[in-house]
Amino acid sequence: MTDKTILRALRGETLPTPPIWMMRQAGRYLPEYRATRAQAGDFLKLCYNPDLAAEVTLQPIRRYGFDAAILFADILLLPQALGADLWFVTGEGPRLSTITDMAGVMALRPTADIHETLSPIYETVKILARELPPETTLIGFAGAPWTVATYMIAGRGTPDQAPAHKLKDTDRAAFVALIDRITDGTIEYLDAQVQAGAEVVKLFDSWAGSLKGADFHDFALLPAKRIIAELKRRHPTLPIIAFPREGGDGYIGFAKATGADCVALDNSVTPEWGAANVQVDGCVQGNLASHHMVTGGQALIDETRHIVKAFSGGPHIFNLGHGITPDADPDNVSRMIEAVRGG
Repeated sequence: MTDKTILRALRGETLPTPPIWMMRQAGRYLPEYRATRAQAGDFLKLCYNPDLAAEVTLQPIRRYGFDAAILFADILLLPQALGADLWFVTGEGPRLSTITDMAGVMALRPTADIHETLSPIYETVKILARELPPETTLIGFAGAPWTVATYMIAGRGTPDQAPAHKLKDTDRAAFVALIDRITDGTIEYLDAQVQAGAEVVKLFDSWAGSLKGADFHDFALLPAKRIIAELKRRHPTLPIIAFPREGGDGYIGFAKATGADCVALDNSVTPEWGAANVQVDGCVQGNLASHHMVTGGQALIDETRHIVKAFSGGPHIFNLGHGITPDADPDNVSRMIEAVRGG
């Protein structure tokens, strides 16, 4: 269905009401998600169980009628498929075995071998392609190479990505080799998602903002450009959303430089700035601050309407500036959607 609202926005149409979905829309703020996760046993078992992963992907669609569903998975499944050990510590998040030198990069599995581990994810996509309502767009995703590398080098999330910056600055060859391996794997992973039924893919560069100057160009922009170019070579009509989070001035020209059809904006920039500097090149996505999903009230409604109005002169997909948090009130999501769709 090429008339799906998100596909129309991604083609550059300015719509009277922006389509809407929400990062992490299948997640811990929903009681039905928590029940399904308990049924699965733990987070990774949920990711690798196609029936349950499809179920949690569908839950927010049933509840809210979002215009898109995003595959339930995790950006660290690719490092696991490349041979990293991965586990989750309750209340603390992911842990991985670390890569600190060229030997660690060379020890990773060949890119061609990732599909053995990731095949359940493709099965989830196939289930969703069958079961989603016909008007709902299916979005696949992966982490961008820099962000994935920060976890593979540090073995966990860090506040400033210091271990990755250190490897980048002290052993450039090993760092570049790791980025290249992740880039190759990301292309094959997203290609397989598209073959399974994903209609749009999104590249999450959650830590792009810690790359400055030439590093932003070399390790946020260029890998995205290579991934997007190869995916579009294989799938010429595939729309691709890029999210170089907290990119600041790096958002300017990012779509043109990488070939992305849409740039997602975080809430560190105003919608007026985004309209003037980013939307001039095409579709933008964003950018309501996630805390409004917790606090609600008139401020939520006012800011939602403000964003819709600011981006009303061009193609826009309404979304949060980052993922919804576990302490969000599900009723506030309904209020946000009503403010977008009801004026």
